[in-house]
Amino acid sequence: MDSLSELEEYFYVERSQIHGNGLFARVVIEAGEWLGTYDGPETDENDTYVLWVEDEQGRWLGRDGKNLLRYINHSDSPCAEFADYDLYATKRIEPHEEITIDYGDEFFPDAE
Repeated sequence: MDSLSELEEYFYVERSQIHGNGLFARVVIEAGEWLGTYDGPETDENDTYVLWVEDEQGRWLGRDGKNLLRYINHSDSPCAEFADYDLYATKRIEPHEEITIDYGDEFFPDAE
C-alpha cells in the first residue's frame, strides 16, 4: 500500500486528540505489517511534515512528506515505527485507532 489510493483504503485523516490532524486506521492491521513509505522530496529544511532518518554514516536525511503518512502524531506508546522511510505496525491496530510513532529524543531536545 503506497500510492494515495492504496493508502486511503487503509487510513483516513481526522482531528486528533493528540495534535491537529491525525492518521487513523480503517481496517485491522496486524503487528509487523508494512504500512507504507513516507513519500516526498528530500530536504535540508526542517518543517512541519519533514521526517528525519539517520543513515549508516550518521547523517540525518530529511524528507518532506506529501502522502497521508505525514499526519502521524507522536505517542509515548506508539503503534508503529519507521525503518528508514518505511512504516511498520509494532502491534495490532484496530479500526479507528490513531497511528502513532515515537518521535524520539532528538525531537524533544529538552526531555530528560
